[in-house]
Amino acid sequence: MTDTVRVVAGIAAWTAHIAFWVLIVVGWDDLRRTGAAVFLLLWLAGFVGRQFVPLGPLLFAPYVAILAVRLVFTVFKGDIRVS
Repeated sequence: MTDTVRVVAGIAAWTAHIAFWVLIVVGWDDLRRTGAAVFLLLWLAGFVGRQFVPLGPLLFAPYVAILAVRLVFTVFKGDIRVS
C-alpha cells in the first residue's frame, strides 16, 4: 500500500468511529438504554473479537462504519433527506 492509501484509510476509519460515537450521543433519547446498549455491545464484540479473526484489525473500521450506518437509520428513523 502506498502512503496516500494508508492516510485515506486512516481518515475513513476515524470518520466512522467519530460518527458512531456522535450518533450514540445524539440518539441517546431515541435509542433508550436497551438500544444504546445493543449498539455498544456490538461495538465491544467487534473490538474484542478482532483479535480472533484473520485480518481482524483491518476489518474493524468497516465494521464500525456498518454500525454507524445502521445507527443513522435507527436514530433518524430511515428518513434521510439528500436534497
